Amino acid sequence: MKSGFLKLIERLTKGGVKFVLIGGFAGVVHGCTYVTQDVDICCDISAANLLALQKALKNLNPVHRMTPQRLKLKLTAESCARFKNLYLDTDIGQIDCLGYVQGLGSYEDIRPLSEIRDIGGGLRIRVLTIDSLIKARKAMNRPRDREAVLQLDAIKKMRKKSRKV
Repeated sequence: MKSGFLKLIERLTKGGVKFVLIGGFAGVVHGCTYVTQDVDICCDISAANLLALQKALKNLNPVHRMTPQRLKLKLTAESCARFKNLYLDTDIGQIDCLGYVQGLGSYEDIRPLSEIRDIGGGLRIRVLTIDSLIKARKAMNRPRDREAVLQLDAIKKMRKKSRKV
């Protein structure tokens, strides 16, 4: 059975949404052991891509998580221009859609800093490279980011050692 995270990502992928997996779940893909509460993506914030995202999530009752009224996601080609980020709750999990990542830039900047990875369940998607994820976490510099950097650095060292053997 697929987790909510995998189901969300599968919907985005099948819906043709242009995105790169970033944040906690990207760390998990690289081997981190921490728990994450949502799926973080950096995506193309164009109207066409945001409308594709809305269509991909349509029957999951997406609502704006950061509004007190928890407004339903109702995008139009015109309203998409107002958004730089979307923080959504759905029936199967939370998803944060960012147009810009501190330390790295926009979707156009981040896409070349990603690699295609198999994340389970037959899903192959773009995920930030471990070096790019470390750079982003260092730029944010919150306590959980510092912890993630320690784990990601340790994973990098283990990978280098295993390549030498």
